[in-house]
Amino acid sequence: MTKRTIHKYGQHFLVSPRVITEIVDAAQVLKAENLVEIGPGQGALTQELIKRGKTHFTVVEIDPEMVRFLQENLPAAANVNIIRQNFLTFDLTQLPAVATQFISNLPYIDAAAILDKVLSYVHFQTAVFMFQKEQAQKITAKPGEKYYGALAVLSQLRARVSLICNVGRGCFNPPPQVDSRVLAFEKIPAPANWPAVERVVKAAFLHRRKTLLNALMLAGYDKEKMMGALTRLHVPLSVRPEVLQPQQFVRLALEI
Repeated sequence: MTKRTIHKYGQHFLVSPRVITEIVDAAQVLKAENLVEIGPGQGALTQELIKRGKTHFTVVEIDPEMVRFLQENLPAAANVNIIRQNFLTFDLTQLPAVATQFISNLPYIDAAAILDKVLSYVHFQTAVFMFQKEQAQKITAKPGEKYYGALAVLSQLRARVSLICNVGRGCFNPPPQVDSRVLAFEKIPAPANWPAVERVVKAAFLHRRKTLLNALMLAGYDKEKMMGALTRLHVPLSVRPEVLQPQQFVRLALEI
């Protein structure tokens, strides 16, 4: 499309047949009753889904030029519901109240926020998303690894995450400055005390160079309660948040 559109919305259109096939293959394995594609752009994934026989699904696209392109180029028989809106402001209650799969070559700038919205959606079942490589590493990281942090913990407590494929920058037009990765997500029940877990995890990683105890004290948690909780959980008072397993944060949130 035009240079103006690319600059305004930061699109990098996926053009690799191999990657398109791998994403749609994964989506079909993890299929759910309802399907939503986020930011379809010129419809590379959309067209492949339709070619595989998928109909009656929703796409949410922010760019009016892309919306017009899709309206003009998608086959009417596929009955694709095209919604012109920013997915982050889209009211998900407009979707059918059934198990839902999401698929997207995510915009890098909003990827984490979109992922959180999807994982928080009550009818989320599965997702296949492309991320900038470093962000994908932050989602899949394990305790003690370089990229382990709040994004990994909060994602892994709500979904099983698996790597589908690596994607080079040459798979896009125009090419981005970084490589990408495609990840699949399968819903697991979130902890019953989710709001408390989310607060603890975000506070714990807000000051990465501090111990868990000091980071949570800075967030307003009571020192004595914290020390007692860590002792009961057999966690050293000098521990740093990046070595805790996701489930240890769940138990900690219950204790404090």
